[in-house]
Amino acid sequence: MTSFIISALLLLVLTLFLLLRPFFFTVRSKAVSRQQMNAAIYREELDKLEVERQSGAIDEAMYQLTHAELRQRLFQDTLEKDDQAISRSPRITIVAIVSFIAVFSIGFYLAFGDLSSLSQADTSKPVTQASVEKMVSEFALKLEKNPSDLKGWAMLARSYQILGRNQDAAKAYERAGPFLDTDPQLLANYADVLIGNANGNFAGKPLQLINQALKIDPNNLLALWLSGTAAFNSGNYRAAVQSWEKVQSQVQPQSEEAQAIAKAIAEARTKGKLPTPATPTSMPSERAALSGSIDLASALKAKLKPTDILMVIARKPGERMPVAVWKTPVTSFPMKFVLNDSMAMSPNQPISQLSEVTIEVRISESGMAMPAVGDLMSDVQTVKVGSNQVNLLVDKVRQ
Repeated sequence: MTSFIISALLLLVLTLFLLLRPFFFTVRSKAVSRQQMNAAIYREELDKLEVERQSGAIDEAMYQLTHAELRQRLFQDTLEKDDQAISRSPRITIVAIVSFIAVFSIGFYLAFGDLSSLSQADTSKPVTQASVEKMVSEFALKLEKNPSDLKGWAMLARSYQILGRNQDAAKAYERAGPFLDTDPQLLANYADVLIGNANGNFAGKPLQLINQALKIDPNNLLALWLSGTAAFNSGNYRAAVQSWEKVQSQVQPQSEEAQAIAKAIAEARTKGKLPTPATPTSMPSERAALSGSIDLASALKAKLKPTDILMVIARKPGERMPVAVWKTPVTSFPMKFVLNDSMAMSPNQPISQLSEVTIEVRISESGMAMPAVGDLMSDVQTVKVGSNQVNLLVDKVRQ
């Protein structure tokens, strides 16, 4: 089972590597760690996201939501032990983020067929972008021979989305049929594709899919955002505010994405002549699981860079994987922080269900989760969940 996990993770990294156009060379050079490669990949995705914002392809709030998702995905990916090396090598939406797994699944299916043949896999063969396109095409041919494989059609649809083939994605989603009916994320993805293909028109099936997704999961971020956008475009500003406030409650308070959503909500309130609430809706106090302040030792202030990223990391005592993470650009000290269920690494493991956690602060130039030499750090504290006066002092430099 361990060999399966390691091989699967390596294949996933390779697939992600191949899907990003700027990172293609077939000649092996000096090995680069998996954390470094993941960081490079996500930096490229963030660059593409910025281009989409500047070109007007996405609005500010969608930009901020996608940006936040990318940062959390990077954190999760860089938690893995740095024990693999790969070859160094010279349109992202929220959907693309949750779709990476689909391409991995297809690659695994085509390369190995079943679990028993995993040990025979050869991941050292050089691959190119053309081979990725070929892999997806071969999977499509397999599905044509087995059209009843509805799960396969759903995976193919999400892969087409990553490759920017939205017309093909829509056809594949249609063929996935009933398989989509109980999966809110797939329903929202399908709606997003149809909206894009219809030049932003939500009428008809897209709106039906959005409503179906929200019936299953009223907190699905993409479905909520699309629902709010549809309401805003149709002049139903009250409904737009209601949907977007639900999105707002699930993002980090005082973050860039929270501020962008707040602006969208404010615009909807202005256009709809709706009253402004007396109290903020971004983070009800009862949802806060941990809060407090962070300060920086005077001796370390000279080591701080304007581009550094601060992370507050909470874990179950004795475990390495975080249960919640708060990330923010470094501004000034002391600063306030809040950790709550909206920042949980997994929706199945909310921080509010724990009795206590270990908590620490790390300031990193790269914003990566793995500690690096030169990172500024605090001591690790064990605190009760629900504490609201946690004081953290960054006073150490990782050697």
